[in-house]
Amino acid sequence: MFSSRRKAAAVAAAACLALLAPISASVSAEPTPAAQEPAIYTVPNTDSTSRTEINRTGAQVLSVRDGVATVEATPDQAQRLRAAGFALGGGTAVGEALQRINRAKAAPGDFPPGYEGYHTYDETVAELDKIVADHGDIATKSSIGTSFEGRDIPVLKISDNAGQDEDEPEVLFDCNQHAREHLTTEMCLRIANRFTDDYASDAAVKDSVDNREIWIIPIVNVDGSSYDVESGEFQGWRKNRQDTGTDLNRNWGYKWGCCGGSSDDPNAEDYRGSDAWSAPETAALRDFINSRVVGGAQQIKAAIDFHTYSELVLWPFGHTQDDVTEGMTQEEYDRFARVGGEMAQSNGYTPQQSSDLYVTDGDSLDWMWAEHRILAYTFEMYPSTGGGLDGFYPPADVIEKETTRNDAAVDILLREAGA
Repeated sequence: MFSSRRKAAAVAAAACLALLAPISASVSAEPTPAAQEPAIYTVPNTDSTSRTEINRTGAQVLSVRDGVATVEATPDQAQRLRAAGFALGGGTAVGEALQRINRAKAAPGDFPPGYEGYHTYDETVAELDKIVADHGDIATKSSIGTSFEGRDIPVLKISDNAGQDEDEPEVLFDCNQHAREHLTTEMCLRIANRFTDDYASDAAVKDSVDNREIWIIPIVNVDGSSYDVESGEFQGWRKNRQDTGTDLNRNWGYKWGCCGGSSDDPNAEDYRGSDAWSAPETAALRDFINSRVVGGAQQIKAAIDFHTYSELVLWPFGHTQDDVTEGMTQEEYDRFARVGGEMAQSNGYTPQQSSDLYVTDGDSLDWMWAEHRILAYTFEMYPSTGGGLDGFYPPADVIEKETTRNDAAVDILLREAGA
């Protein structure tokens, strides 16, 4: 995978928080007036409830470690959060943070110097084509649909008879729903290369390929990911490129906009879209998953949606802080926790219910479980903490370590899909 790469190179009362007006905290491609440029702050002593309330103001929790939340907020939002009792430390302007990351500029459409190990959209497609060319007996490439800007969203299938639809448990790995989370694309490519290159030499890999159908989507947000490096410098972009952008992982249809876990402000980073499924990328992934219902039974039994960052293993539900609720029995929850805990033990991440981070609604995790009973997890990858935007842009020299770190967790999920 890497040898084919590239050339040169805290806490406030809920009643007070309810009075806070939602205001955008968007890293935008458009110039932001200096007086309202977002900045990165730290907020100590947070829990799920307080982090959810921070997000509801339009500010955005970027990461959490030991209760300390890294938050992006405009000056107005920061003032309101302080007035509500939150202790905001520091404050680094987003532009300054990006300038630190973008130490030099690359050619348009390429990753900046120091990030040459990452794959652009075109390079990702080329890598998938190479895998199929080298391993055509066990790998096929197709498409789940097209993006808002018309890019193809490729999907790779790996199985011993990849050209046939066999009666075997299926597992889905998807990456890069959020544009700036480029490490996740490398994670999906790691899975793709491992289960093809190692098929002839690794008995465990061969067993998985012979007895599972593995689906891999390295870049869901193909437009946003491309835009983030379009200028040769990182933009800090999260959403898709539809109008002001939609947060793809708040646009799914289950409990869409139900519970204060997303924004109706088109400028907000967690804008849920005008309607559920209004983003063509989420609609395409929904249609693909629905298409795997064969003979009335969903063939995809387990899934991981890879994100960055904070080093977490998350499971449903995100829309409620209840463990057992409508659509989730105690037995089902215990299975999520058991498998999630086993995967976390293998990679050193922290296992928890999704809403333990903060409440979300309209996310893929909840929909996959509620609609299809897919054993669906979200992995928040390296680093555990990044000080703000830096965490979304780890240097290329960590790719191999931080993707192979999840090999055992991937194996556990493949095993569990047949349980």
